[in-house]
Amino acid sequence: MSKYIFISGGVISGIGKGIAAASIGLILKSYGKKITMIKADPYLNMDAGTMNPLEHGETFVLEDGFETDMDMGTYERFVNESFSRKNSMTGGAVLSEVLRGERALEYDGKWISLDHHVPVAMVNWMEEVSKQTKSDITIVEIGGTVGEMGNALFLEANRMLKFTRPSDVIHIHVAYFPIPENLGEMKSKPAQLSIQELDSHSVHPDFVLARAKVLVDDVRIEKLEKYSIIKHGNVIPAPDEDCIYDIPVNFDCFDIGEKILRSLNLRGKRNTTLDKWKKKASKIRRLKKNINIGIVGKYYKSGDFDLKDSYVSVLEAIKHAGWELGANPVINWFVSDDLLDNKDEQKRLKSMDGIIVPQGWGSRGSEGKIEAIRIARENKIPYLGLCYGMQMAVIEFARNVLGIKDASSEEVNPKSKDLVIHLMDAQKKNIKEKNYGGTIRLGAYPCKVKPKTTLYSLYEKYANELYSCLPVVMERHRHRYEFNNEYRDAFEKGGLILAGSSPDNSLIEAVELPKKMHPFFVATQYHPELKSRFLLPHPLFMGFVDACLKKK
Repeated sequence: MSKYIFISGGVISGIGKGIAAASIGLILKSYGKKITMIKADPYLNMDAGTMNPLEHGETFVLEDGFETDMDMGTYERFVNESFSRKNSMTGGAVLSEVLRGERALEYDGKWISLDHHVPVAMVNWMEEVSKQTKSDITIVEIGGTVGEMGNALFLEANRMLKFTRPSDVIHIHVAYFPIPENLGEMKSKPAQLSIQELDSHSVHPDFVLARAKVLVDDVRIEKLEKYSIIKHGNVIPAPDEDCIYDIPVNFDCFDIGEKILRSLNLRGKRNTTLDKWKKKASKIRRLKKNINIGIVGKYYKSGDFDLKDSYVSVLEAIKHAGWELGANPVINWFVSDDLLDNKDEQKRLKSMDGIIVPQGWGSRGSEGKIEAIRIARENKIPYLGLCYGMQMAVIEFARNVLGIKDASSEEVNPKSKDLVIHLMDAQKKNIKEKNYGGTIRLGAYPCKVKPKTTLYSLYEKYANELYSCLPVVMERHRHRYEFNNEYRDAFEKGGLILAGSSPDNSLIEAVELPKKMHPFFVATQYHPELKSRFLLPHPLFMGFVDACLKKK
Protein backbone atom coordinates (compact mmCIF):
# COMPACT_ATOMS: atom_id res chain seq x y z
CA MET A 1 0.00 0.00 0.00
CA SER A 2 1.18 3.51 -0.80
CA LYS A 3 2.47 5.83 1.90
CA TYR A 4 1.20 9.43 1.96
CA ILE A 5 2.83 12.80 2.50
CA PHE A 6 0.52 15.78 2.93
CA ILE A 7 1.98 19.26 2.47
CA SER A 8 0.28 22.42 3.73
CA GLY A 9 1.27 26.07 4.00
CA GLY A 10 0.88 28.69 6.68
CA VAL A 11 1.32 32.38 7.54
CA ILE A 12 1.24 33.70 3.95
CA SER A 13 0.17 32.50 0.54
CA GLY A 14 2.67 32.00 -2.28
CA ILE A 15 5.09 30.47 0.19
CA GLY A 16 6.44 27.86 -2.24
CA LYS A 17 4.52 24.70 -1.34
CA GLY A 18 4.54 23.51 -4.95
CA ILE A 19 8.31 23.83 -5.30
CA ALA A 20 8.78 22.20 -1.88
CA ALA A 21 6.52 19.29 -2.86
CA ALA A 22 8.31 18.85 -6.19
CA SER A 23 11.72 18.98 -4.50
CA ILE A 24 10.70 16.30 -2.00
CA GLY A 25 9.37 14.18 -4.86
CA LEU A 26 12.70 14.46 -6.68
CA ILE A 27 14.67 13.55 -3.55
CA LEU A 28 12.49 10.51 -2.83
CA LYS A 29 12.95 9.36 -6.44
CA SER A 30 16.70 9.58 -5.86
CA TYR A 31 16.19 6.90 -3.19
CA GLY A 32 14.59 4.63 -5.77
CA LYS A 33 11.01 5.26 -4.68
CA LYS A 34 8.15 5.38 -7.15
CA ILE A 35 6.18 8.53 -6.41
CA THR A 36 3.06 10.21 -7.65
CA MET A 37 1.79 13.69 -6.85
CA ILE A 38 -1.64 15.22 -6.33
CA LYS A 39 -2.49 18.93 -6.24
CA ALA A 40 -5.54 19.40 -3.99
CA ASP A 41 -6.97 22.82 -4.80
CA PRO A 42 -9.76 24.25 -2.60
CA TYR A 43 -11.44 26.29 -5.33
CA LEU A 44 -14.83 25.21 -6.64
CA ASN A 45 -13.88 25.43 -10.32
CA MET A 46 -13.90 22.07 -12.05
CA ASP A 47 -10.49 22.88 -13.50
CA ALA A 48 -8.21 25.88 -14.12
CA GLY A 49 -9.21 26.30 -17.76
CA THR A 50 -11.44 29.34 -17.44
CA MET A 51 -9.36 31.22 -14.87
CA ASN A 52 -7.79 34.57 -15.72
CA PRO A 53 -3.97 34.14 -15.64
CA LEU A 54 -3.67 37.45 -13.78
CA GLU A 55 -5.78 35.94 -11.00
CA HIS A 56 -4.36 32.46 -10.79
CA GLY A 57 -1.23 32.27 -12.89
CA GLU A 58 -0.68 30.07 -15.90
CA THR A 59 -3.04 27.24 -16.78
CA PHE A 60 -0.93 24.13 -17.27
CA VAL A 61 -2.15 21.48 -19.73
CA LEU A 62 -1.43 17.79 -19.14
CA GLU A 63 -0.86 15.11 -21.77
CA ASP A 64 -4.48 13.96 -21.54
CA GLY A 65 -5.72 17.53 -22.06
CA PHE A 66 -6.74 18.37 -18.52
CA GLU A 67 -6.29 22.06 -17.64
CA THR A 68 -4.76 22.36 -14.22
CA ASP A 69 -2.89 24.50 -11.74
CA MET A 70 0.61 25.72 -12.62
CA ASP A 71 2.03 23.75 -9.68
CA MET A 72 1.47 20.61 -11.73
CA GLY A 73 3.93 22.04 -14.25
CA THR A 74 6.46 22.49 -11.44
CA TYR A 75 5.98 18.83 -10.50
CA GLU A 76 6.63 17.64 -14.05
CA ARG A 77 9.69 19.84 -14.50
CA PHE A 78 11.25 18.59 -11.25
CA VAL A 79 10.40 14.88 -11.11
CA ASN A 80 10.50 14.32 -14.91
CA GLU A 81 7.13 12.58 -15.12
CA SER A 82 3.91 13.30 -17.00
CA PHE A 83 0.80 13.39 -14.85
CA SER A 84 -2.87 12.99 -15.75
CA ARG A 85 -6.30 14.33 -14.88
CA LYS A 86 -6.62 12.39 -11.60
CA ASN A 87 -3.44 14.03 -10.26
CA SER A 88 -5.37 17.31 -10.05
CA MET A 89 -8.15 17.35 -7.45
CA THR A 90 -10.25 20.49 -7.06
CA GLY A 91 -12.94 21.05 -4.48
CA GLY A 92 -15.42 21.56 -7.31
CA ALA A 93 -14.51 18.26 -8.99
CA VAL A 94 -14.88 16.33 -5.72
CA LEU A 95 -18.24 17.94 -4.93
CA SER A 96 -19.41 17.14 -8.44
CA GLU A 97 -18.46 13.49 -7.99
CA VAL A 98 -20.27 13.28 -4.65
CA LEU A 99 -23.42 14.83 -6.14
CA ARG A 100 -23.22 12.51 -9.14
CA GLY A 101 -23.06 9.54 -6.77
CA GLU A 102 -26.00 10.84 -4.77
CA ARG A 103 -28.13 11.15 -7.91
CA ALA A 104 -27.16 7.61 -8.89
CA LEU A 105 -28.26 6.27 -5.46
CA GLU A 106 -24.70 5.19 -4.65
CA TYR A 107 -25.25 6.37 -1.04
CA ASP A 108 -28.29 4.09 -0.57
CA GLY A 109 -30.64 6.96 0.14
CA LYS A 110 -28.65 8.40 3.06
CA TRP A 111 -28.34 12.13 3.66
CA ILE A 112 -25.05 13.52 2.29
CA SER A 113 -22.92 15.76 4.52
CA LEU A 114 -20.19 18.18 3.59
CA ASP A 115 -18.00 17.34 6.57
CA HIS A 116 -18.06 13.55 6.12
CA HIS A 117 -18.90 12.35 2.64
CA VAL A 118 -16.80 14.95 0.83
CA PRO A 119 -13.56 14.17 2.77
CA VAL A 120 -14.28 10.44 2.31
CA ALA A 121 -14.55 11.05 -1.44
CA MET A 122 -11.22 12.88 -1.29
CA VAL A 123 -9.57 9.94 0.46
CA ASN A 124 -11.04 7.56 -2.14
CA TRP A 125 -9.69 9.80 -4.91
CA MET A 126 -6.18 9.75 -3.42
CA GLU A 127 -6.20 6.00 -2.89
CA GLU A 128 -7.38 5.43 -6.45
CA VAL A 129 -4.50 7.52 -7.83
CA SER A 130 -2.02 5.64 -5.62
CA LYS A 131 -3.40 2.30 -6.76
CA GLN A 132 -3.45 3.19 -10.46
CA THR A 133 0.13 4.49 -10.42
CA LYS A 134 1.39 1.73 -8.08
CA SER A 135 3.29 4.39 -6.18
CA ASP A 136 5.38 3.77 -3.09
CA ILE A 137 4.66 7.30 -1.90
CA THR A 138 1.85 9.69 -2.84
CA ILE A 139 2.57 13.38 -2.22
CA VAL A 140 -0.53 15.54 -1.74
CA GLU A 141 -0.09 19.31 -1.78
CA ILE A 142 -3.04 21.10 -0.17
CA GLY A 143 -3.57 24.46 -1.84
CA GLY A 144 -4.23 27.69 0.00
CA THR A 145 -3.17 28.61 3.53
CA VAL A 146 -4.09 26.84 6.76
CA GLY A 147 -6.93 28.77 8.37
CA GLU A 148 -8.87 29.31 5.16
CA MET A 149 -12.30 27.75 4.98
CA GLY A 150 -11.56 26.25 1.57
CA ASN A 151 -8.85 23.77 2.50
CA ALA A 152 -10.44 22.52 5.74
CA LEU A 153 -12.08 19.57 3.95
CA PHE A 154 -8.72 18.44 2.55
CA LEU A 155 -7.25 18.62 6.07
CA GLU A 156 -10.16 16.50 7.27
CA ALA A 157 -9.30 13.94 4.57
CA ASN A 158 -5.71 14.07 5.85
CA ARG A 159 -6.97 13.42 9.41
CA MET A 160 -9.17 10.50 8.30
CA LEU A 161 -6.37 8.80 6.42
CA LYS A 162 -3.93 9.31 9.29
CA PHE A 163 -6.47 7.88 11.75
CA THR A 164 -7.01 4.69 9.75
CA ARG A 165 -3.36 4.24 8.72
CA PRO A 166 -1.20 6.02 11.32
CA SER A 167 2.12 4.53 10.22
CA ASP A 168 1.54 5.33 6.53
CA VAL A 169 0.82 9.08 6.67
CA ILE A 170 2.99 12.09 7.57
CA HIS A 171 2.37 15.82 7.31
CA ILE A 172 4.83 18.52 6.25
CA HIS A 173 3.96 22.12 7.03
CA VAL A 174 5.59 25.01 5.16
CA ALA A 175 5.61 28.05 7.45
CA TYR A 176 7.03 31.54 7.02
CA PHE A 177 9.36 33.29 9.48
CA PRO A 178 9.10 37.06 8.84
CA ILE A 179 11.76 39.64 9.66
CA PRO A 180 9.90 42.95 10.30
CA GLU A 181 12.11 45.74 9.00
CA ASN A 182 11.56 48.02 11.96
CA LEU A 183 12.49 45.22 14.39
CA GLY A 184 15.34 43.61 12.49
CA GLU A 185 14.65 40.30 14.22
CA MET A 186 13.28 37.05 12.78
CA LYS A 187 10.00 36.05 14.39
CA SER A 188 8.85 32.46 14.98
CA LYS A 189 5.46 33.27 16.53
CA PRO A 190 3.54 33.38 13.18
CA ALA A 191 4.81 29.86 12.40
CA GLN A 192 3.79 28.67 15.88
CA LEU A 193 0.29 30.08 15.44
CA SER A 194 0.05 28.52 12.00
CA ILE A 195 0.89 25.11 13.47
CA GLN A 196 -1.67 25.75 16.22
CA GLU A 197 -4.27 26.37 13.51
CA LEU A 198 -3.26 23.10 11.85
CA ASP A 199 -3.59 21.32 15.22
CA SER A 200 -7.17 22.58 15.45
CA HIS A 201 -7.95 20.26 12.53
CA SER A 202 -6.44 17.34 14.50
CA VAL A 203 -3.47 17.33 12.13
CA HIS A 204 0.00 17.80 13.60
CA PRO A 205 3.06 18.26 11.37
CA ASP A 206 5.87 15.72 11.45
CA PHE A 207 8.15 18.17 9.63
CA VAL A 208 8.23 21.94 9.26
CA LEU A 209 9.91 23.64 6.32
CA ALA A 210 11.07 26.95 7.80
CA ARG A 211 10.69 29.47 4.97
CA ALA A 212 12.40 32.81 5.41
CA LYS A 213 14.41 35.41 3.57
CA VAL A 214 17.58 33.95 5.10
CA LEU A 215 18.55 30.69 6.78
CA VAL A 216 16.52 30.24 9.96
CA ASP A 217 18.90 30.11 12.91
CA ASP A 218 19.14 27.51 15.68
CA VAL A 219 17.47 29.78 18.23
CA ARG A 220 14.24 29.98 16.20
CA ILE A 221 14.39 26.31 15.31
CA GLU A 222 14.69 25.36 18.98
CA LYS A 223 11.73 27.62 19.82
CA LEU A 224 9.58 25.93 17.20
CA GLU A 225 10.62 22.45 18.32
CA LYS A 226 9.85 23.36 21.94
CA TYR A 227 6.58 25.26 21.63
CA SER A 228 5.11 23.40 18.66
CA ILE A 229 6.35 19.96 19.68
CA ILE A 230 8.33 19.11 16.54
CA LYS A 231 10.86 16.30 16.71
CA HIS A 232 14.46 17.53 16.93
CA GLY A 233 15.98 17.68 13.44
CA ASN A 234 12.62 17.83 11.66
CA VAL A 235 12.54 21.61 11.26
CA ILE A 236 14.24 22.09 7.90
CA PRO A 237 15.55 25.58 6.99
CA ALA A 238 14.27 26.76 3.61
CA PRO A 239 15.69 30.21 2.80
CA ASP A 240 14.88 32.22 -0.32
CA GLU A 241 16.94 31.20 -3.35
CA ASP A 242 17.61 33.08 -6.59
CA CYS A 243 17.25 29.79 -8.47
CA ILE A 244 14.45 27.38 -7.53
CA TYR A 245 16.51 24.44 -8.78
CA ASP A 246 18.85 24.87 -5.82
CA ILE A 247 16.04 24.04 -3.40
CA PRO A 248 16.22 20.21 -3.66
CA VAL A 249 19.97 20.49 -3.16
CA ASN A 250 19.44 22.56 0.00
CA PHE A 251 16.87 20.11 1.35
CA ASP A 252 19.21 17.22 0.71
CA CYS A 253 21.89 18.90 2.85
CA PHE A 254 19.57 18.37 5.83
CA ASP A 255 19.00 14.67 4.96
CA ILE A 256 15.29 15.27 4.48
CA GLY A 257 14.96 12.19 2.26
CA GLU A 258 16.34 9.81 4.86
CA LYS A 259 14.30 11.43 7.63
CA ILE A 260 11.06 11.12 5.63
CA LEU A 261 11.75 7.49 4.78
CA ARG A 262 12.42 6.67 8.45
CA SER A 263 9.16 8.40 9.44
CA LEU A 264 7.31 6.21 6.95
CA ASN A 265 9.18 3.04 7.97
CA LEU A 266 10.78 2.76 4.54
CA ARG A 267 14.30 2.19 3.31
CA GLY A 268 15.93 3.32 0.09
CA LYS A 269 19.22 3.23 -1.76
CA ARG A 270 20.53 6.34 -3.49
CA ASN A 271 20.80 6.40 -7.29
CA THR A 272 22.32 9.03 -9.62
CA THR A 273 19.15 11.13 -10.11
CA LEU A 274 20.16 13.87 -7.70
CA ASP A 275 23.81 13.78 -8.77
CA LYS A 276 22.86 14.90 -12.30
CA TRP A 277 20.62 17.58 -10.82
CA LYS A 278 23.36 18.91 -8.53
CA LYS A 279 25.83 19.02 -11.42
CA LYS A 280 23.56 21.20 -13.54
CA ALA A 281 22.56 23.39 -10.57
CA SER A 282 26.25 23.97 -9.85
CA LYS A 283 26.89 24.83 -13.50
CA ILE A 284 24.25 27.58 -13.38
CA ARG A 285 26.06 29.41 -10.60
CA ARG A 286 29.23 29.63 -12.71
CA LEU A 287 27.67 31.07 -15.87
CA LYS A 288 29.10 34.39 -17.02
CA LYS A 289 27.48 34.83 -20.45
CA ASN A 290 24.07 36.57 -20.71
CA ILE A 291 21.56 36.68 -23.54
CA ASN A 292 18.71 39.20 -23.70
CA ILE A 293 15.33 37.69 -24.52
CA GLY A 294 12.35 39.93 -25.22
CA ILE A 295 8.94 38.52 -24.31
CA VAL A 296 5.99 40.39 -25.76
CA GLY A 297 2.92 39.65 -23.65
CA LYS A 298 -0.18 41.09 -22.07
CA TYR A 299 -0.78 38.91 -19.01
CA TYR A 300 1.76 40.17 -16.52
CA LYS A 301 0.65 43.69 -15.58
CA SER A 302 -1.85 44.06 -12.75
CA GLY A 303 -1.85 47.63 -11.50
CA ASP A 304 1.59 48.38 -10.14
CA PHE A 305 2.57 44.71 -9.91
CA ASP A 306 4.19 42.30 -12.35
CA LEU A 307 2.64 38.83 -12.39
CA LYS A 308 5.05 36.77 -14.41
CA ASP A 309 3.43 33.51 -13.25
CA SER A 310 1.17 33.95 -16.29
CA TYR A 311 4.09 32.72 -18.43
CA VAL A 312 5.96 30.52 -15.96
CA SER A 313 6.39 27.52 -18.31
CA VAL A 314 7.83 29.75 -21.04
CA LEU A 315 10.27 31.33 -18.59
CA GLU A 316 11.42 27.97 -17.24
CA ALA A 317 11.81 26.48 -20.73
CA ILE A 318 14.07 29.41 -21.75
CA LYS A 319 16.17 28.90 -18.62
CA HIS A 320 16.47 25.14 -19.13
CA ALA A 321 17.82 25.62 -22.65
CA GLY A 322 20.00 28.62 -21.82
CA TRP A 323 21.71 26.88 -18.92
CA GLU A 324 22.25 23.74 -20.98
CA LEU A 325 24.05 25.83 -23.63
CA GLY A 326 26.09 27.80 -21.11
CA ALA A 327 24.15 31.08 -21.04
CA ASN A 328 22.04 32.90 -18.51
CA PRO A 329 18.82 34.24 -20.09
CA VAL A 330 17.93 37.78 -19.07
CA ILE A 331 14.20 38.33 -19.59
CA ASN A 332 13.06 41.72 -20.89
CA TRP A 333 9.31 42.31 -20.71
CA PHE A 334 7.36 44.22 -23.34
CA VAL A 335 3.69 45.14 -23.03
CA SER A 336 2.31 44.46 -26.50
CA ASP A 337 0.11 47.59 -26.53
CA ASP A 338 3.18 49.79 -25.94
CA LEU A 339 4.89 48.76 -29.19
CA LEU A 340 2.53 50.45 -31.64
CA ASP A 341 3.43 54.11 -31.13
CA ASN A 342 6.36 54.01 -28.72
CA LYS A 343 9.61 54.42 -30.68
CA ASP A 344 11.73 53.90 -27.56
CA GLU A 345 10.09 50.54 -26.89
CA GLN A 346 10.54 49.53 -30.53
CA LYS A 347 14.22 50.47 -30.32
CA ARG A 348 14.61 48.46 -27.12
CA LEU A 349 13.00 45.45 -28.78
CA LYS A 350 15.40 45.69 -31.72
CA SER A 351 18.32 45.41 -29.29
CA MET A 352 17.23 41.95 -28.09
CA ASP A 353 19.15 38.77 -28.91
CA GLY A 354 15.86 36.96 -29.41
CA ILE A 355 12.10 37.62 -29.31
CA ILE A 356 9.25 35.39 -28.11
CA VAL A 357 5.54 36.03 -28.56
CA PRO A 358 3.79 33.57 -26.22
CA GLN A 359 0.20 32.44 -25.75
CA GLY A 360 -2.71 34.85 -25.47
CA TRP A 361 -6.45 35.18 -25.96
CA GLY A 362 -8.75 37.77 -27.48
CA SER A 363 -8.11 40.87 -29.55
CA ARG A 364 -6.42 43.10 -26.97
CA GLY A 365 -2.72 43.52 -27.69
CA SER A 366 -2.84 41.66 -31.00
CA GLU A 367 -1.64 44.57 -33.14
CA GLY A 368 1.29 45.15 -30.80
CA LYS A 369 2.29 41.51 -31.11
CA ILE A 370 2.08 41.72 -34.91
CA GLU A 371 4.34 44.78 -34.77
CA ALA A 372 6.85 42.87 -32.61
CA ILE A 373 6.90 40.02 -35.13
CA ARG A 374 7.48 42.46 -38.00
CA ILE A 375 10.45 43.89 -36.10
CA ALA A 376 11.84 40.39 -35.50
CA ARG A 377 11.39 39.34 -39.14
CA GLU A 378 12.73 42.49 -40.81
CA ASN A 379 15.69 42.85 -38.44
CA LYS A 380 16.64 39.14 -38.59
CA ILE A 381 16.22 38.73 -34.81
CA PRO A 382 15.67 35.07 -33.77
CA TYR A 383 11.96 34.57 -33.26
CA LEU A 384 9.93 31.88 -31.51
CA GLY A 385 6.13 32.04 -31.65
CA LEU A 386 4.01 29.97 -29.29
CA CYS A 387 0.34 29.24 -30.12
CA TYR A 388 -1.06 32.80 -30.44
CA GLY A 389 2.49 33.74 -31.40
CA MET A 390 2.19 31.50 -34.47
CA GLN A 391 -1.21 32.88 -35.39
CA MET A 392 0.04 36.47 -35.20
CA ALA A 393 3.14 35.49 -37.24
CA VAL A 394 0.88 34.13 -39.98
CA ILE A 395 -1.11 37.38 -40.00
CA GLU A 396 2.07 39.52 -40.07
CA PHE A 397 3.45 37.55 -43.02
CA ALA A 398 0.14 37.78 -44.87
CA ARG A 399 -0.07 41.54 -44.45
CA ASN A 400 3.53 42.61 -44.95
CA VAL A 401 4.92 39.98 -47.33
CA LEU A 402 1.93 38.67 -49.27
CA GLY A 403 0.18 42.04 -49.35
CA ILE A 404 -3.10 40.77 -47.88
CA LYS A 405 -3.77 43.99 -45.99
CA ASP A 406 -7.02 42.86 -44.34
CA ALA A 407 -5.54 39.59 -43.05
CA SER A 408 -6.65 38.82 -39.50
CA SER A 409 -7.90 36.19 -37.10
CA GLU A 410 -11.56 35.40 -36.58
CA GLU A 411 -10.85 35.82 -32.86
CA VAL A 412 -9.53 39.36 -33.38
CA ASN A 413 -11.71 40.68 -36.22
CA PRO A 414 -14.45 38.30 -37.36
CA LYS A 415 -15.54 40.79 -40.04
CA SER A 416 -12.23 40.63 -41.92
CA LYS A 417 -12.40 39.56 -45.58
CA ASP A 418 -9.25 37.47 -45.19
CA LEU A 419 -9.40 35.30 -42.09
CA VAL A 420 -6.05 33.54 -42.41
CA ILE A 421 -6.66 32.26 -38.86
CA HIS A 422 -10.20 31.04 -38.31
CA LEU A 423 -12.40 29.15 -35.90
CA MET A 424 -12.29 25.38 -36.17
CA ASP A 425 -15.60 24.04 -37.49
CA ALA A 426 -16.06 21.83 -34.44
CA GLN A 427 -15.79 24.91 -32.22
CA LYS A 428 -18.51 27.05 -33.77
CA LYS A 429 -21.31 25.35 -31.83
CA ASN A 430 -19.41 25.72 -28.53
CA ILE A 431 -18.97 29.46 -29.08
CA LYS A 432 -22.62 29.93 -30.04
CA GLU A 433 -23.78 28.10 -26.90
CA LYS A 434 -21.13 29.78 -24.68
CA ASN A 435 -19.73 26.35 -23.85
CA TYR A 436 -16.19 27.47 -23.04
CA GLY A 437 -14.77 25.28 -20.26
CA GLY A 438 -12.77 22.28 -21.46
CA THR A 439 -14.03 22.50 -25.07
CA ILE A 440 -10.96 23.81 -26.90
CA ARG A 441 -8.31 21.62 -28.51
CA LEU A 442 -6.45 20.30 -25.49
CA GLY A 443 -3.62 17.91 -24.68
CA ALA A 444 -1.06 15.94 -26.66
CA TYR A 445 -1.60 15.47 -30.39
CA PRO A 446 0.77 14.06 -33.00
CA CYS A 447 2.59 16.51 -35.25
CA LYS A 448 4.19 15.24 -38.45
CA VAL A 449 7.37 17.26 -38.98
CA LYS A 450 8.41 18.05 -42.53
CA PRO A 451 11.92 16.76 -43.39
CA LYS A 452 14.71 19.22 -44.24
CA THR A 453 13.15 21.97 -42.14
CA THR A 454 14.61 23.85 -39.19
CA LEU A 455 11.92 22.23 -37.03
CA TYR A 456 13.00 18.72 -38.08
CA SER A 457 16.69 19.49 -37.55
CA LEU A 458 16.02 20.73 -33.99
CA TYR A 459 14.09 17.62 -32.93
CA GLU A 460 16.86 15.53 -34.52
CA LYS A 461 19.81 17.43 -33.03
CA TYR A 462 18.43 17.79 -29.50
CA ALA A 463 16.51 14.50 -29.26
CA ASN A 464 15.87 13.18 -25.76
CA GLU A 465 13.66 10.55 -24.15
CA LEU A 466 10.57 12.71 -24.81
CA TYR A 467 11.38 13.22 -28.50
CA SER A 468 12.87 10.29 -30.34
CA CYS A 469 10.21 9.20 -32.88
CA LEU A 470 10.67 11.51 -35.87
CA PRO A 471 8.99 12.41 -38.15
CA VAL A 472 6.10 12.43 -35.63
CA VAL A 473 6.31 14.19 -32.25
CA MET A 474 3.66 14.46 -29.54
CA GLU A 475 3.07 18.03 -28.37
CA ARG A 476 0.48 19.64 -26.10
CA HIS A 477 -2.18 22.05 -27.34
CA ARG A 478 -4.52 24.65 -25.89
CA HIS A 479 -6.34 26.65 -28.57
CA ARG A 480 -9.60 27.14 -30.42
CA TYR A 481 -8.47 28.83 -33.66
CA GLU A 482 -6.42 27.36 -36.53
CA PHE A 483 -4.52 28.19 -39.70
CA ASN A 484 -7.00 28.58 -42.58
CA ASN A 485 -6.19 25.93 -45.21
CA GLU A 486 -7.70 28.05 -48.00
CA TYR A 487 -4.55 30.18 -47.88
CA ARG A 488 -1.99 27.36 -47.93
CA ASP A 489 -0.86 27.81 -51.53
CA ALA A 490 -0.51 31.57 -51.16
CA PHE A 491 1.70 31.26 -48.09
CA GLU A 492 3.90 28.54 -49.57
CA LYS A 493 4.36 30.45 -52.82
CA GLY A 494 5.28 33.52 -50.77
CA GLY A 495 8.04 31.63 -48.95
CA LEU A 496 6.49 30.56 -45.66
CA ILE A 497 7.29 26.92 -44.88
CA LEU A 498 4.48 24.85 -43.37
CA ALA A 499 6.88 22.79 -41.27
CA GLY A 500 4.49 20.67 -39.21
CA SER A 501 0.98 19.31 -39.64
CA SER A 502 -1.41 16.77 -38.21
CA PRO A 503 -0.71 13.27 -39.63
CA ASP A 504 -3.73 13.57 -41.96
CA ASN A 505 -2.42 16.98 -43.13
CA SER A 506 -5.68 18.72 -42.18
CA LEU A 507 -4.20 21.05 -39.54
CA ILE A 508 -1.05 23.18 -39.72
CA GLU A 509 0.95 22.80 -36.50
CA ALA A 510 4.10 24.82 -37.25
CA VAL A 511 5.47 27.40 -39.68
CA GLU A 512 8.95 28.78 -40.30
CA LEU A 513 10.95 30.97 -42.65
CA PRO A 514 13.75 29.49 -44.76
CA LYS A 515 17.33 30.20 -43.68
CA LYS A 516 17.89 32.41 -46.72
CA MET A 517 15.14 34.72 -45.46
CA HIS A 518 15.82 34.58 -41.71
CA PRO A 519 18.41 32.90 -39.42
CA PHE A 520 15.75 31.54 -37.04
CA PHE A 521 12.03 32.15 -37.39
CA VAL A 522 9.93 29.27 -36.02
CA ALA A 523 6.36 29.33 -34.69
CA THR A 524 4.17 26.50 -33.44
CA GLN A 525 0.45 26.13 -32.82
CA TYR A 526 1.31 23.84 -29.92
CA HIS A 527 3.02 24.67 -26.62
CA PRO A 528 6.55 23.20 -26.50
CA GLU A 529 7.19 24.96 -23.19
CA LEU A 530 4.80 22.58 -21.42
CA LYS A 531 7.13 19.61 -21.93
CA SER A 532 10.46 21.25 -21.11
CA ARG A 533 12.18 19.92 -17.98
CA PHE A 534 15.21 20.96 -15.98
CA LEU A 535 17.29 17.99 -17.11
CA LEU A 536 15.54 17.62 -20.50
CA PRO A 537 15.30 21.03 -22.23
CA HIS A 538 12.90 21.20 -25.17
CA PRO A 539 14.57 20.98 -28.61
CA LEU A 540 12.83 24.12 -29.94
CA PHE A 541 14.03 26.24 -27.05
CA MET A 542 17.52 24.77 -27.47
CA GLY A 543 17.49 25.85 -31.12
CA PHE A 544 16.12 29.29 -30.26
CA VAL A 545 18.76 29.93 -27.57
CA ASP A 546 21.50 28.67 -29.88
CA ALA A 547 20.35 31.16 -32.53
CA CYS A 548 20.34 33.95 -29.92
CA LEU A 549 23.91 33.08 -28.93
CA LYS A 550 25.02 33.14 -32.57
CA LYS A 551 23.41 36.53 -33.08
CA LYS A 552 25.08 37.90 -29.96
